[in-house]
Amino acid sequence: MALAFVMAHRVAESGNVPVGAVVVIGGEVVARAGNLRESLQDPTAHAEILALRDASQRTGRWRLDEATVFVTLEPCAMCASALVQARVKKVVYAATEPKTGAHQSLLRLFEGSATEVVQDTSAAAASAEMLARFFQGLRQRERDTRNRR
Repeated sequence: MALAFVMAHRVAESGNVPVGAVVVIGGEVVARAGNLRESLQDPTAHAEILALRDASQRTGRWRLDEATVFVTLEPCAMCASALVQARVKKVVYAATEPKTGAHQSLLRLFEGSATEVVQDTSAAAASAEMLARFFQGLRQRERDTRNRR
């Protein structure tokens, strides 16, 4: 999870929502990514999707049935579906996402799948705080820009 936080902090510096994901197979990190929706202007450029693509390319397999994915935020519907489609063995996430979370918050898209999903409650507060600080800063910059006009 620590590496997922590193990825989240990196992408936040470039104006992207701070979400990081890491794919681990056999105790080895095979892929890592941060959310790049703003940088790429791509609505599908979520950390989980980018990490899954990289992991599949590196392993030469779309089935990641031995993989554990660590992510700093509860996956959305798109990411949950991709994780299930990739046959990911386990997903570990930090903060819940009340607006779009697809494990426990809004939807329950992992139910009935072979993917085990657990919340890393020890990392949840740190992730929620990182996201809150990011959005507070974003709102402040928007206010400052409006006030300069």
